[in-house]
Amino acid sequence: MRLVLLGPPGVGKGTQAVRLSKRLGVPHISTGDMFREALAKKTALGLSAKEYIDSGKLVPDDITIGLVRDRLENPDCAGGFILDGFPRDVAQAEALEKILEILGVSLDAAIYIGAGSRIVVKRIAGRRVCEGCGATYHISFNPPPEDGKCPKCGGRIYQRVDDRQEAVRERLKVYKALTEPVVDYYKGLGILKVVNGEEDANEVLEAIISMI
Repeated sequence: MRLVLLGPPGVGKGTQAVRLSKRLGVPHISTGDMFREALAKKTALGLSAKEYIDSGKLVPDDITIGLVRDRLENPDCAGGFILDGFPRDVAQAEALEKILEILGVSLDAAIYIGAGSRIVVKRIAGRRVCEGCGATYHISFNPPPEDGKCPKCGGRIYQRVDDRQEAVRERLKVYKALTEPVVDYYKGLGILKVVNGEEDANEVLEAIISMI
């Protein structure tokens, strides 16, 4: 099963990707994890990405696409994968199609998880992240320990700057301009599936499973 998960920031794509990965037995591939792994290994693409990340700029498409291509060529993706955070725009979606064509495979579905802006802002503004392992928490749904230390690795748990309300609203503007057209792109290919992301996480998961 080869899937792409789409939706606004904070809608729960990462949560669903992890759960789907376990249910379907295929790897969950997130751009965030790929960047961290490439930086840790100090690969050429990882070092190139670091220059942009450190300066607060978006990583150019050619670097991101290169990382995705390298990851999809790994043996564990032979039986399928779940992409989370990629593609972010139509150019990346078209590049992904070319990569899959070279690999001799195709996407089974693009899952769009939708939710209103108020819900999204509330979810993201309450999110907290471990700076060590990247584990996520939420002050309402999954509160972090009172000592502010991650129970998984002992790292410091904090709120990212781009998770603050004013930053979230700006991210939503960027999402609408760049990423929403990707939904239409996959609709045109006839593989788009739409799920209500405002439902309980378990209900969202079962809705996705029933569609695919």
